[in-house]
Amino acid sequence: MNKEGHVINGLLLGIGLGFVLRPGGDVETLRTVVAVTVPVVLGALFPDVDTVFGTHRKTLHNLLTLGVFVAFPIAFGNLRYVWIGVLTHYVLDVVGSKRGIALFYPLSGEYGLPTGVATSSRFANAVTLAVTAVELAVAAVLVEHAPDLLAVIGATPG
Repeated sequence: MNKEGHVINGLLLGIGLGFVLRPGGDVETLRTVVAVTVPVVLGALFPDVDTVFGTHRKTLHNLLTLGVFVAFPIAFGNLRYVWIGVLTHYVLDVVGSKRGIALFYPLSGEYGLPTGVATSSRFANAVTLAVTAVELAVAAVLVEHAPDLLAVIGATPG
Protein backbone atom coordinates (compact mmCIF):
# COMPACT_ATOMS: atom_id res chain seq x y z
CA MET A 1 0.00 0.00 0.00
CA ASN A 2 0.95 3.63 -0.32
CA LYS A 3 1.44 6.17 2.49
CA GLU A 4 -2.17 7.35 2.20
CA GLY A 5 -3.43 3.80 2.69
CA HIS A 6 -1.27 3.30 5.77
CA VAL A 7 -2.48 6.59 7.27
CA ILE A 8 -6.14 5.74 6.57
CA ASN A 9 -5.64 2.28 8.04
CA GLY A 10 -3.84 3.62 11.13
CA LEU A 11 -6.43 6.32 11.78
CA LEU A 12 -9.45 4.06 11.36
CA LEU A 13 -7.83 1.24 13.30
CA GLY A 14 -6.83 3.57 16.16
CA ILE A 15 -10.31 5.08 16.40
CA GLY A 16 -11.94 1.66 16.20
CA LEU A 17 -9.61 0.18 18.81
CA GLY A 18 -10.36 3.10 21.12
CA PHE A 19 -14.05 2.19 20.99
CA VAL A 20 -13.33 -1.54 21.29
CA LEU A 21 -11.22 -0.94 24.41
CA ARG A 22 -13.57 1.68 25.97
CA PRO A 23 -16.99 1.26 24.37
CA GLY A 24 -18.81 3.70 26.67
CA GLY A 25 -18.77 6.59 24.22
CA ASP A 26 -17.79 9.02 26.99
CA VAL A 27 -14.74 11.17 27.78
CA GLU A 28 -12.72 8.06 28.68
CA THR A 29 -13.51 6.64 25.25
CA LEU A 30 -12.22 9.82 23.62
CA ARG A 31 -9.04 9.71 25.71
CA THR A 32 -8.51 6.09 24.74
CA VAL A 33 -9.09 6.88 21.07
CA VAL A 34 -6.38 9.56 21.18
CA ALA A 35 -4.03 7.41 23.28
CA VAL A 36 -4.33 4.56 20.77
CA THR A 37 -4.63 6.42 17.47
CA VAL A 38 -1.46 8.54 17.66
CA PRO A 39 0.97 5.65 18.29
CA VAL A 40 -0.86 3.31 15.89
CA VAL A 41 -0.55 5.86 13.06
CA LEU A 42 3.13 6.45 13.90
CA GLY A 43 3.73 2.70 13.91
CA ALA A 44 1.83 2.31 10.65
CA LEU A 45 4.18 4.81 9.02
CA PHE A 46 7.44 3.61 10.59
CA PRO A 47 8.28 0.62 8.34
CA ASP A 48 8.41 2.90 5.29
CA VAL A 49 11.39 4.70 6.81
CA ASP A 50 13.33 2.03 4.93
CA THR A 51 12.69 4.04 1.76
CA VAL A 52 15.33 6.48 3.09
CA PHE A 53 17.93 3.82 3.97
CA GLY A 54 18.20 0.15 3.25
CA THR A 55 15.92 -1.69 0.87
CA HIS A 56 12.21 -0.86 0.86
CA ARG A 57 9.91 -3.64 2.02
CA LYS A 58 12.87 -5.52 3.40
CA THR A 59 14.99 -3.60 5.93
CA LEU A 60 12.09 -2.60 8.24
CA HIS A 61 9.37 -4.90 6.90
CA ASN A 62 10.35 -8.07 8.76
CA LEU A 63 9.60 -10.09 11.86
CA LEU A 64 12.72 -8.89 13.68
CA THR A 65 11.55 -5.26 13.47
CA LEU A 66 8.06 -6.25 14.62
CA GLY A 67 9.56 -8.26 17.49
CA VAL A 68 11.45 -5.19 18.73
CA PHE A 69 8.22 -3.16 18.82
CA VAL A 70 6.25 -5.96 20.51
CA ALA A 71 9.00 -6.35 23.14
CA PHE A 72 9.28 -2.63 23.85
CA PRO A 73 6.09 -2.22 25.94
CA ILE A 74 6.81 -5.48 27.76
CA ALA A 75 10.35 -4.42 28.66
CA PHE A 76 10.00 -0.65 29.07
CA GLY A 77 6.29 0.05 29.55
CA ASN A 78 6.06 2.64 26.78
CA LEU A 79 5.29 2.60 23.07
CA ARG A 80 2.45 0.30 24.01
CA TYR A 81 0.41 0.71 20.82
CA VAL A 82 3.13 1.43 18.24
CA TRP A 83 3.61 -2.28 17.53
CA ILE A 84 -0.03 -2.51 16.44
CA GLY A 85 0.66 0.11 13.77
CA VAL A 86 3.77 -1.77 12.61
CA LEU A 87 1.82 -5.05 12.49
CA THR A 88 -1.07 -3.51 10.57
CA HIS A 89 1.42 -2.00 8.10
CA TYR A 90 2.73 -5.50 7.44
CA VAL A 91 -0.76 -6.95 7.10
CA LEU A 92 -1.75 -4.25 4.65
CA ASP A 93 1.39 -4.80 2.56
CA VAL A 94 1.02 -8.60 2.55
CA VAL A 95 -2.74 -8.81 1.99
CA GLY A 96 -3.47 -5.57 0.17
CA SER A 97 -0.46 -5.14 -2.09
CA LYS A 98 0.69 -7.25 -5.04
CA ARG A 99 4.34 -7.04 -4.04
CA GLY A 100 4.28 -8.29 -0.43
CA ILE A 101 7.12 -7.92 2.09
CA ALA A 102 10.27 -9.78 3.16
CA LEU A 103 9.06 -11.11 6.53
CA PHE A 104 12.19 -13.21 7.04
CA TYR A 105 14.70 -10.72 5.65
CA PRO A 106 17.61 -11.23 5.07
CA LEU A 107 17.02 -14.99 4.98
CA SER A 108 14.44 -15.06 2.18
CA GLY A 109 12.58 -12.99 -0.38
CA GLU A 110 9.23 -11.19 -0.36
CA TYR A 111 5.92 -12.85 0.45
CA GLY A 112 2.45 -11.65 -0.41
CA LEU A 113 -1.03 -13.01 -0.99
CA PRO A 114 -2.81 -13.06 -4.34
CA THR A 115 -5.44 -10.70 -2.90
CA GLY A 116 -3.38 -7.57 -3.38
CA VAL A 117 -3.65 -4.71 -5.82
CA ALA A 118 -1.06 -2.28 -7.15
CA THR A 119 -0.45 0.69 -4.85
CA SER A 120 -1.64 2.98 -7.64
CA SER A 121 -4.83 0.99 -8.25
CA ARG A 122 -8.21 2.69 -7.98
CA PHE A 123 -9.15 -0.19 -5.66
CA ALA A 124 -6.29 0.44 -3.19
CA ASN A 125 -8.43 2.43 -0.73
CA ALA A 126 -11.25 -0.13 -0.91
CA VAL A 127 -8.77 -2.90 -0.10
CA THR A 128 -7.42 -0.77 2.76
CA LEU A 129 -10.91 -0.35 4.21
CA ALA A 130 -11.66 -4.08 3.89
CA VAL A 131 -8.39 -5.04 5.61
CA THR A 132 -9.04 -2.49 8.36
CA ALA A 133 -12.54 -3.91 8.97
CA VAL A 134 -11.12 -7.42 9.35
CA GLU A 135 -8.39 -6.14 11.69
CA LEU A 136 -10.97 -4.42 13.89
CA ALA A 137 -13.09 -7.58 13.99
CA VAL A 138 -10.06 -9.61 15.07
CA ALA A 139 -9.21 -6.99 17.71
CA ALA A 140 -12.76 -7.08 19.10
CA VAL A 141 -12.61 -10.87 19.37
CA LEU A 142 -9.22 -10.71 21.11
CA VAL A 143 -10.40 -8.07 23.58
CA GLU A 144 -13.45 -10.18 24.39
CA HIS A 145 -11.81 -13.61 24.50
CA ALA A 146 -8.09 -13.12 25.22
CA PRO A 147 -7.75 -10.11 27.56
CA ASP A 148 -4.89 -11.74 29.52
CA LEU A 149 -2.79 -12.11 26.38
CA LEU A 150 -3.44 -8.48 25.47
CA ALA A 151 -2.43 -7.32 28.94
CA VAL A 152 0.95 -9.06 28.58
CA ILE A 153 1.73 -7.19 25.33
CA GLY A 154 0.39 -3.87 26.61
CA ALA A 155 -2.64 -3.61 24.35
CA THR A 156 -5.27 -2.86 26.95
CA PRO A 157 -6.21 0.51 28.41
CA GLY A 158 -4.81 1.33 31.76
